[in-house]
Amino acid sequence: MRRTIAILAAGTLVAAGLTPATAQARPGAEERATGAATAAPLGLAKVKPSAAKQPAGPNPFLALLPDPAKADYVGWKNWLAKQGDQRAGLRAQQRAAAAAPVLADEEEPAGIRGGNDTPATAQRITGFGTAGKDNPRLRILGTLSPEAVDAREMSPNPEDDGAIPLARETGVGTTQQAVSALGTIGDGPHGSTGSGSGDFDFYQVTGTAGGTLTVDIDTSTEELDSVVLLYDAEGELIALNDDSPEGLDSLLVHQFAADGTYYVAVTGFPTIPADPFDSASGAGTGSEGPYRVTIGTAEQDTDFFAVKLRPGDVLGASVEGSAANITVYDPDGREVHGSAQDGSALYPPNSPLPGGGNAVTEHVADKAGWHYIGVSLGDGMYDITVEAYRSSQQPRQTLFLDFDGARINTAIFGGPGVRTLSPMRAFLGRWGLTAADEDAVIDGIVAEVRENLRQDMIESGLNQRFDIRILNSRDHADPFGQANVSRIIIGGSIAESGVPTIGVAQFIDPGNFGTQDSALVLLDVLSDPAGDPASLNSYLTGASNRIGFVGQAVGNVTAHEAGHFFGDWHVDQFNDQANLMDQGGNFPLMFGVGPDGVGGTADDPDVDFGEDTFNPGEGFTGTEDTLSRIAFGVTR
Repeated sequence: MRRTIAILAAGTLVAAGLTPATAQARPGAEERATGAATAAPLGLAKVKPSAAKQPAGPNPFLALLPDPAKADYVGWKNWLAKQGDQRAGLRAQQRAAAAAPVLADEEEPAGIRGGNDTPATAQRITGFGTAGKDNPRLRILGTLSPEAVDAREMSPNPEDDGAIPLARETGVGTTQQAVSALGTIGDGPHGSTGSGSGDFDFYQVTGTAGGTLTVDIDTSTEELDSVVLLYDAEGELIALNDDSPEGLDSLLVHQFAADGTYYVAVTGFPTIPADPFDSASGAGTGSEGPYRVTIGTAEQDTDFFAVKLRPGDVLGASVEGSAANITVYDPDGREVHGSAQDGSALYPPNSPLPGGGNAVTEHVADKAGWHYIGVSLGDGMYDITVEAYRSSQQPRQTLFLDFDGARINTAIFGGPGVRTLSPMRAFLGRWGLTAADEDAVIDGIVAEVRENLRQDMIESGLNQRFDIRILNSRDHADPFGQANVSRIIIGGSIAESGVPTIGVAQFIDPGNFGTQDSALVLLDVLSDPAGDPASLNSYLTGASNRIGFVGQAVGNVTAHEAGHFFGDWHVDQFNDQANLMDQGGNFPLMFGVGPDGVGGTADDPDVDFGEDTFNPGEGFTGTEDTLSRIAFGVTR
């Protein structure tokens, strides 16, 4: 029996909740043998993500967490999607009286692929932009037409098939384009009638770099709330989907980054393997029941549209309809922000950028020329909203560094409410310093922040109108509350704030439209005893310049939080590129510890803003220039 399917029919990609710490903590042979591998790194929400309730703890997109592996990325992405839809509704009401957008129809006929599938062949759209008589609003209507393939019917998997070594070879990617099979979660030796640790069904596929895999789950009853996971050959979890747009049935779509053997796992919410090499490694049975799985590869349709931007333009775009992914490429043909989710709820309330729909992207242009908007991962009609604005321009942006402690409503960071935070000087003794060292530490932190957020921006030459004033509580009166003043409180603890993090910002603000934001840099974890990799004491020895290292490391963390409300997202902390927007989990890079492993010595590197790939756990793709986004966002 063969089943004809249109890969991605009415489908939406839901980004994996993979955290980069998972990649570093991949289980070794001993761990696999004992079942002691890292458990449930994705943090599936205890409440169904589809309920879109705000997860516990600080938002990992905004926070520098001591352990990012504990963040509930799946839950936060679902919550952000709900908040983004609400924000989009309010924005639609505000725009009702605005001028009509430029309307563009895709020129590639429906059912055809290859006409506008790359930036080089993009359909050019004129009349859109921020210059002269151009219209800064654009609406694009088009159709995605992926290849339809026949799925070969397979017999159900024999048990036990609950781990990578026991996976069923499907032939997908080699001898088959698509297969379909019936299965049951709960009928294996570890289901509820067996050991009770949880039943998993594994399927082996072959991936080709650039190729797309689709895994579609259909259930005939409400017994099974399916979850689909995708592992590479080494057992690293690289993608996950819980719910499709239509309900609790899962739909995973993944584009392979490299050739290789991969493993699809089907399970029942909320149980996932602690070790994909051990079928008994679940923490207990979840939902169980029958399902049909269809696994396939097919040629996808991607549509690109070219628009002209000027340096300093802030582009925002969202897509509705069939397309699940939207991305921006710069004039050099480089992907600068790809997204299969809506993170617009993280923008400040007065940001004009669009949100809502299936996916939202944005980009702060640092050069003039054609930029390319691409949509993909869908089957059928789509509707793209594109808008461009000039980055916020004000008399002068001020950043105030508060070392004196503060009374603040921590609810803006997900905390419990109004709390009083201790001053920085209360933590000096924990670094082996004294009250007499306070001025030198403040000098070091201020110097590091000035270098990262002012000197480097000016020296880049990107924006001749870049300007920021950096004040501090020792030398200046507190200006917070005045126009165009943002602040970072450097002091306090997790217990005082009620926010379990090292640092957290209020918003991510491409274009710096909200100019009066707040952030925290808490000092308890940073001053904990040696042994914790997030503590500065783990890198201090008798050879260290203690004051110099504390100033350097705390200054870098402070610049990181400012980077958020000046427009930067997290980047990958586990590659070789040190960047001030690295997510937590690899703290020597953030702190600027040199090759000798000791902080405050001559080999410590200067960590700066610059180009790096987006943090893979947060669901964005491409290269982010964390320096240029700030350089053009802070404009006088």
